Amino acid sequence: QVQLVESGGGLVQAGGSLRLSCVASGGTFSRYAMGWFRQAPGKEREFVARISSGGGSTNYADSVKGRFTISRDNAKKTVYLQMNSLKPEDTAVYYCNARRSTWSKEYDYWGQGTQVTVSS
Repeated sequence: QVQLVESGGGLVQAGGSLRLSCVASGGTFSRYAMGWFRQAPGKEREFVARISSGGGSTNYADSVKGRFTISRDNAKKTVYLQMNSLKPEDTAVYYCNARRSTWSKEYDYWGQGTQVTVSS
């Protein structure tokens, strides 16, 4: 069982920056691909970014490419999301996700979320 705790959300003006952190406990962090998702009011949860277990591969939603950067520190069991040039449409609750597949089972864990609000 993996527990995930996000932090770093808050209120920021458009054009500003925030860095989200997600600390994992339980399980073997380095075995999990990690991702960030977000959910705005009245909308479905959407993919933002992911990073492979070793950190060598990353993917981003088109809406955040060039502005957001995902990274991880396996020694600290932490994944980060650096968010620059924030826009009001980035306002959402941001969730951390840990995912791993074996031959017989899928592992999928979520944090409780952290609110990001971008004012215009």
